[in-house]
Amino acid sequence: MLILVVEDNPLNQELVTDLLEMSGHTVIPADSGESALELARSQTPDLILMDVSLPGKDGLAVTAELKADPRTRAIPVIAVTAHSMVKDRERIMASGCDGYVTKPIDAQTFVSEIEKFKKQPG
Repeated sequence: MLILVVEDNPLNQELVTDLLEMSGHTVIPADSGESALELARSQTPDLILMDVSLPGKDGLAVTAELKADPRTRAIPVIAVTAHSMVKDRERIMASGCDGYVTKPIDAQTFVSEIEKFKKQPG
């Protein structure tokens, strides 16, 4: 599975990338909302892991833009965030995210948790 990982924290990006690559996935890293949009459109990943708190255009704005674009709307977007209150979850899901994983991530279950969201054919 080709996974776009949008994360501005280098340590978090490295951890998520390592976990995914050890499980046989290919990772495309992005450290900003702008680069995420460009990569999602040019690479057409199977899944996008989206940090919510990004500098500049935040992850929710990026997700809304991806879901409004016919080229990228079918790609599942999973929010990966430290924001875990009920209202945060509601706001994140309302932006168009297809799922939600809280930080700190659990290295034992993270990959199986996100694999549930693989893009369905068609």
